[in-house]
Amino acid sequence: MSEHLSGEPEAPTERRANRLAGETSPYLLQHAHNPVDWYPWGSEALERARREDKPVLLSVGYAACHWCHVMERESFENEDTAEVMNQHFVSIKVDREERPDIDVIYMDAVQALAGQGGWPMTVFLTPEGEPFYGGTYFPDEDRHGMPAFRRVLEAVAEAWRERRDEVTTQGRQLSQAIGRQTQLRESRDPLSEDVLRSAFAALARVFDREWGGFGGAPKFPQPMTLEFLLRCHLRGYPDALDLLRVTLDRMAAGGMYDQVGGGFHRYSVDGRWHVPHFEKMLYDNAQLVRVYARAWQVTRRDRYREVAAETIEYLLREMRHPDGGFYSSQDADSEGVEGKFFVWSWDELVEVAGESAATYLGATREGNWEGTNVLWKPSPAATVAAEFGIDEQELLDREQSARAELFRRREGRVRPTTDDKILASWNGLAVAALAEAGRALGEPRYVDAASEAAEFVLSQLRRDDGRLLRTWRDGTAGRPGYADDYASMCEAALALARTTLDLRWVQEAHSLAEELVRLFHDPERGGFFQTGADAEELVIRPKELFDNAVPSGNSAAADALQRVALLYGEARLERAGLSALRLVRDPMVRAPTGFGHALCALDLYLGPSREIALVGDGESTRPLAEVLWNRFLPNTVLAAGGPDSDIPLLNDRPLVDGRAAAYVCERFVCQRPVTLPEELAVQLEA
Repeated sequence: MSEHLSGEPEAPTERRANRLAGETSPYLLQHAHNPVDWYPWGSEALERARREDKPVLLSVGYAACHWCHVMERESFENEDTAEVMNQHFVSIKVDREERPDIDVIYMDAVQALAGQGGWPMTVFLTPEGEPFYGGTYFPDEDRHGMPAFRRVLEAVAEAWRERRDEVTTQGRQLSQAIGRQTQLRESRDPLSEDVLRSAFAALARVFDREWGGFGGAPKFPQPMTLEFLLRCHLRGYPDALDLLRVTLDRMAAGGMYDQVGGGFHRYSVDGRWHVPHFEKMLYDNAQLVRVYARAWQVTRRDRYREVAAETIEYLLREMRHPDGGFYSSQDADSEGVEGKFFVWSWDELVEVAGESAATYLGATREGNWEGTNVLWKPSPAATVAAEFGIDEQELLDREQSARAELFRRREGRVRPTTDDKILASWNGLAVAALAEAGRALGEPRYVDAASEAAEFVLSQLRRDDGRLLRTWRDGTAGRPGYADDYASMCEAALALARTTLDLRWVQEAHSLAEELVRLFHDPERGGFFQTGADAEELVIRPKELFDNAVPSGNSAAADALQRVALLYGEARLERAGLSALRLVRDPMVRAPTGFGHALCALDLYLGPSREIALVGDGESTRPLAEVLWNRFLPNTVLAAGGPDSDIPLLNDRPLVDGRAAAYVCERFVCQRPVTLPEELAVQLEA
């Protein structure tokens, strides 16, 4: 079992707890015994800042963030630095995963100020919440062109005292600037296939032909963009599958993939997928499970199936709450050292694996990273086997046996801590991935885990009035959910509906879609606000447009609402979803890596899309459903049940001669019903 973040301080126990001690976020609890007089985000802190005429110091990070830990050790645990913070500022600590609205607002500000963003994020605000200065990690002393944090604190405090008008004017202007994206209006240009073709061409230009992925170091997996490549292949775009396969093969052979325990680390610090940033995030692994499972459906390459299965086993083993929900992340550090849990000495590897298998796993006597070895497979097995004069299969057998023993030994090490809060949107990604992989790979355990996680979210992360919530930890649910929480859980319900053939999940998806539109849709300018109509008022009401590590609320809504509209025939849901795509129509072409999920949603809109009605009871429709499960059909929705259900797609579509039947439809215009799996296969290939 994983070691969970308990919130217990590493600082001496006699140090008095600050206000974060009452929070549930593991990240906030890590700072609960800092000498800094931290506040959680809220009116109490802002009112104090107004009352005492002090600027706000906002620090944003997350539990698995390595440099967040570094800044805490260097600055927030330092009594002298804390004294400066407490004297001149009202300091607020925010978990970006709990409060993506605050994170996106002030990250836009930092990017406007500094030209780049990241975490930990440090932003200075007026008491009205307007940002006027900020950055990311600040060291404890001047280093590599970065000013020492204490020097920054003193300079900002002086500016607040001596140049107040300049500071407040900059804050006002910056707030107006970052609010402009919420003023974007829908493009009047058509949502055509030209957008997909142009985006694919732009991706091909920046593709790394040798190592896969896009651009250079650091290199991120970008699963949404990879799925777009898979869809481009289905559309017949030349080279799309080659780009995908190079990337999937190289990632699976890299150190970013945990060769011993399965699952993916956050990203590679180099361009070869070798040395990772060692934290593991639920959202990366969920999305990569889906990409590898779908790639296996298209190519039938065994390695893709193995990676999908090994990653799922990692999630079930280390990232799952006993009641079914999935935790958020695992740390990069253990025993205060980055990557210590995951790396190996040459001697230990040779003892377990022998020199041939150790060499195949990319290890060297002197170490391939900071004197230790990050395991990866830079050379083909045939090449290494020839070097040692052994049979290739013998080498592969040695490597497989060695990995099992390495895993056993690694289990005895001190684990990285696990951020055990449960997030609705990230669980939605996991549910969708496990449901789809379970049906594609023929593994009922995965489907069961998906169903249990969905049940957990929809029971524990929901108020009595039905309002979906963002977080849950140790029996305590958090604040109201955001657009991505609703959209992600809507997609998860649709994936379960297609996998379990249970109409309950179609109905859940419809309910979530209706609430998504009611709470978040902007009927005036199009798209979706990140925060609900019932949320607290911030300096702006943000719209999240870019697909970063996870799908934005807008692109997830665009996909989910189209699918529900196809099942229910409700054009207003489709119009709302498409309004989100029209907001980013032009940026999709210019910067496709920032809109991977939006491009997939556009692919769904351009179609051809299909609605498939399976009429009959669960057992009788299963042989027909298996025809669908064995194929990657991304632009297909499915409902299974009786013709008297309340799902419009099923209405007035009877059994055929008393037998279960499949109706393959496009925009509710259906082909003749078929009762045999081979007949359905023919219709799908047409």
